[in-house]
Amino acid sequence: VGVATANGFDEANMLTYAAALESASEHPLALAIVKEAADRSLSLPPQREFVATPGAGASALVNDDRVTLGNAAMMEHTESLYASLSALDVFCDSQRQAGNTIIYVASNDVLMGAIAIGDQIKPEAAATLDAIRRAGVEIVILTGDHAQTTQAIADNLGVSEFYAGCRPADKLAHIQRLRAKGHRVAMAGDGINDAPALAVADVGIAMGTGTDLAKQNAAVTLFGGDLRGLLRARGLSTATLKNIRQNLFFAFFYNAIGIPIAAGVLFPAFGWLLSPMLAAAAMSLSSVSVIMNALRLRSVKISTSDLV
Repeated sequence: VGVATANGFDEANMLTYAAALESASEHPLALAIVKEAADRSLSLPPQREFVATPGAGASALVNDDRVTLGNAAMMEHTESLYASLSALDVFCDSQRQAGNTIIYVASNDVLMGAIAIGDQIKPEAAATLDAIRRAGVEIVILTGDHAQTTQAIADNLGVSEFYAGCRPADKLAHIQRLRAKGHRVAMAGDGINDAPALAVADVGIAMGTGTDLAKQNAAVTLFGGDLRGLLRARGLSTATLKNIRQNLFFAFFYNAIGIPIAAGVLFPAFGWLLSPMLAAAAMSLSSVSVIMNALRLRSVKISTSDLV
């Protein structure tokens, strides 16, 4: 959604280098940069020695130039480069206040410029999160993005608790702290940086539009990435637990009646005993009751408003 250059570099040159580097990455932000280069019909040179730094960015050799791309933390390895980021503060601050993500690009430790990428909020996100809150579930945003960008998005979604500048290890540690306090935690994410947290959460939920690594580490995958799937998954889980409790009743109801009679509890008073044939029929009926009740889940209709 925006580009700013520095140190005499032009937009086409910076985007060419950035897209060439990002062509080796499956990160959603990388795909946005590559798509922009394609839309501008830029010819991408080959890259080699690609190295990704989780939660920060990536680097590679492009035309024998060492290209570095990522957030401010990625630029900290060179003091002069990190200091030069302030030249783009006006552009970066305005973009972050609009909720956009800033990606810095450098060549041979010289700042080329910055790219602003807008991550559009899904149309159903606000209503979905509101429904989850009404169910008594606390919502926390964990992101590697800048605090200004995160604040703008959190305000838009009505989320009061968020943590910005999180690296993969920070997200993991936060989930572990919540669990240590006795909370049951569901983590929804779509990126490589979310994978460790997805793996350690009580329920890891990956977006179907996200990375393969996120889906491999999650217990649930929402095909298509529609957030309303969170409500459907929770509604189906509620129906399943209700069905399990019903099945436990069916399983023990027959035994609770049949076993005492078979043991002769009623014989002294009424002369009643349970014949083996009736006992076998009761056990079979118990199994049939459980199976038929479980099959009712196939016809359960879960709407996005069914959040119990």
